[in-house]
Amino acid sequence: MQGTVLYGPGDVRFEERALPKIIHPTDAIIRISATCVCGSDLWPYRGIQPVAEPTPMGHEYCGIVEEVGGAVRSVRPGQFVIGSFFASDNTCPVCQHGYQSSCQHAEFVGGAQAPFLRVPLADGTLVATPDVPSDDLLPSLLATSDVLGTGWFAADAANVRPGSTVVVVGDGAVGLLGVLSARQMGAERIIAMSRHEARQKLARGFGATDVVTERGDEGLARVMDMTDGLGADSVLECVGTQESMQQAIRSARPGGYVGYVGVPHGVTLDGQELFFEHVHLHGGPAPVRQYLPELIALVWNGKIDPGKVFDLTLPLDQVAEGYRAMDERRAIKALLRP
Repeated sequence: MQGTVLYGPGDVRFEERALPKIIHPTDAIIRISATCVCGSDLWPYRGIQPVAEPTPMGHEYCGIVEEVGGAVRSVRPGQFVIGSFFASDNTCPVCQHGYQSSCQHAEFVGGAQAPFLRVPLADGTLVATPDVPSDDLLPSLLATSDVLGTGWFAADAANVRPGSTVVVVGDGAVGLLGVLSARQMGAERIIAMSRHEARQKLARGFGATDVVTERGDEGLARVMDMTDGLGADSVLECVGTQESMQQAIRSARPGGYVGYVGVPHGVTLDGQELFFEHVHLHGGPAPVRQYLPELIALVWNGKIDPGKVFDLTLPLDQVAEGYRAMDERRAIKALLRP
């Protein structure tokens, strides 16, 4: 088969790769129905995260089970399934506490920007839909695999509750679906921080009540003015830079919560400053598997439409254009179809 391989900054190739095979009896092979480019894929694409060798890319996926190992019991060939970027057994003590992305037997699932994918620990990782979905549901079901699950975790980690005032830092796909998640959890006021008109429009469509275009001290001043000097109950940090983390922490009220899901790059925190901010910090790689059944049900029943974050759809063999479009901010998120 042909699949996506990153060789170095700006160098994405769609080239011959070996077909995946069952290695362990707990594996499954799925035929990809849809995959996409993640914002975190742009870190190595931009050279911010080093790439030591040619690396198969992609960790968001949904598709049809082709084959399962002899120990797999929860999914079978022919079913449509969705999984997350970390394989988990979903039975260890960490998984039982809801943190499957830190499973004691976790394995990163990569190489999904290809026609076929091997998924380890299939019983604990894959969730089947009630039936094979129609094509129009694919974007939203694919979103549950990571970008919606991550936005949902950001809102959950930030303790969003009915009536909350929420600030969302970051207007990429995760931030936008953080807005959707906060609205689903009952937030009364959602302030989206965005400078881009198309993203502002989508944020409002997902439930944002206000938009702040300023950043840094000016952005903080606007948030404080909008919250009568108090700050927000919950802040979702969905970028991963020093500036965005500081913006998030300072935008929370004393006793407020920051859910941070942007993969940190160059982020350092001043212990004394943090001590006197009096905020709760909770984040990390999203335990998407915890939320998958609920998120799939919301999509399946037409309650939410997170697939709207995909504003560019390409054939899989044009994956390099998907990377370019997102890197140049011509697209929010690129969906790829084999």
